[in-house]
Amino acid sequence: MAAISPLQKARASYQPKLPAVLEENGPFVSLREGEATRSVADQEEIARVFPDTYGLPVVTFGPGTQRDTEPLRVGVILSGGQAPGGHNVIAGLFDGLKAFHSDSELLGFLGGPRGLMKDRSRLLTEEVVDAYRNTGGFDMIQSGRDKIETAEDFAAVEATCVRHGIDALVVIGGDDSNTNACLLAQYLIRRGSKVQVIGCPKTIDGDLKNDQIEVSFGFDTATKVYAELIGNIERDANSAQKYWHFIKLMGRSASHIALECALQTHPNWCVISEEVAARGLTLRAIATELANRIRERADRGMNFGVALIPEGLIEFIPEVNALIQELNDLLSEKSALGAYFGSLAGDDDRLQFVNSKLSSASSQAFSSLPMAIQLQLLGDRDAHGNVQVSKIETEKLLIDLVSDILREWKATGQYQGKFSAQAHFFGYEGRCAAPSNFDADYCYSLGYTAAALIGSGRTGYLSNVRNLCAPAREWEAGGVPLAMMMNIERRHGQSKPVIRKALVDLDGKPFQRFAAGREVWGSGTEYLYPGPIQYFGPGEVCDRPSLTLLLERG
Repeated sequence: MAAISPLQKARASYQPKLPAVLEENGPFVSLREGEATRSVADQEEIARVFPDTYGLPVVTFGPGTQRDTEPLRVGVILSGGQAPGGHNVIAGLFDGLKAFHSDSELLGFLGGPRGLMKDRSRLLTEEVVDAYRNTGGFDMIQSGRDKIETAEDFAAVEATCVRHGIDALVVIGGDDSNTNACLLAQYLIRRGSKVQVIGCPKTIDGDLKNDQIEVSFGFDTATKVYAELIGNIERDANSAQKYWHFIKLMGRSASHIALECALQTHPNWCVISEEVAARGLTLRAIATELANRIRERADRGMNFGVALIPEGLIEFIPEVNALIQELNDLLSEKSALGAYFGSLAGDDDRLQFVNSKLSSASSQAFSSLPMAIQLQLLGDRDAHGNVQVSKIETEKLLIDLVSDILREWKATGQYQGKFSAQAHFFGYEGRCAAPSNFDADYCYSLGYTAAALIGSGRTGYLSNVRNLCAPAREWEAGGVPLAMMMNIERRHGQSKPVIRKALVDLDGKPFQRFAAGREVWGSGTEYLYPGPIQYFGPGEVCDRPSLTLLLERG
């Protein structure tokens, strides 16, 4: 990193803010314990899987007393997709460990879990960490989507820890990565290992949250980046007044990103996947609702607009969701039929084979889709055996369906407007942006909190910082048991413990604010233009968290 931009140089000097308990006590905190906890669902099964970490209490930090300590040697991995602020989690962890003892060391394992299993690492010195403070990306040690799953994998991790004299591991990741952290903590306890495991909540999708975790890091920055781009497109649409822009946004399992961006920009149409599921809408019904919005605007001379579409929409459409579930089970690598499907070379053979094995309703839903979408549904699965919905071009599918409906209406005199569409997908543009002040502070606090949890001897916990709508000094730090967030779900055709994803709450204040405004936004040009992320200036501009967080917790 020999060459850096003027902004990066200025941001390098930014000192993230900490909760008062950490600013005043460093990692030498006391722990206030709550009551014994239960998992969010499937309590008996989760307790069987995690007998040594189930029921642990939520802990909150209070003032502590500095004491003589031995240096710690800690390993850290970045797991899963990138999210703004990951480097600041590492910086906070590094500073917390050094405050605990100046000879403490932080070892970064390269490329995520695989680096841990294969023992590929680098020592994270002050010089290395300083070069990445307040920067986006995960390039300090890279990330990866590998899972620690088999007995050999767990044994390899334990061997790596023994080889390096590791006292604790910190897993920075989303719900699946922290599920892995929980499994690893349980494994190491049963092996008699003293290695602690602490997680940190990461995902731009915003679906790793609950009563204890207010927001995952990266969501604030990513949605601000996307909202800036949407605002730019809205301004362009209102200037040219000749295109409908269909914008797909990241968010496979929940629509938090689309909802937040809609609140920030006031588009003419936005579909929320969770509402689609609740209303039982078909793909045709969704396209018809959008076509009606296009027709209403055209009747007023506005042949332009902006529509927001969550990445995971297709999985929330009931008949398509049932189809996808059948496909996931049918094409599982561990099934005989899945292995046979993998041996088929031609598209025609693949399509014919799948259609012959689906139920009648799913076969009908599958046949109604364009061939391009059918093939995308049959493409390579993700690490959990599921359809990679980010590769399904839902925005283009909706353009095709809407175009067909408008042509039908035009032929019967029900539509007189002009329709010309542009397709966009905003995904990678937001994952590695320089973190907003909120994410820079939050991530640094999460890392420092992880160091304090390690210093307090905890394992099987997720680093937790709360009261996030208040100024950073008033934030509360502590830890939440990972097993507390677990439930049982189907993965690779098998039932497995995983951290439950948080969906958009249709009764919650963010969705209700959206629902109250969408008709007005849809009929005119009530666009909001958020502009780029501001790093310097008044706190009400630079430090403001997402509208979702303000509405939920403010």
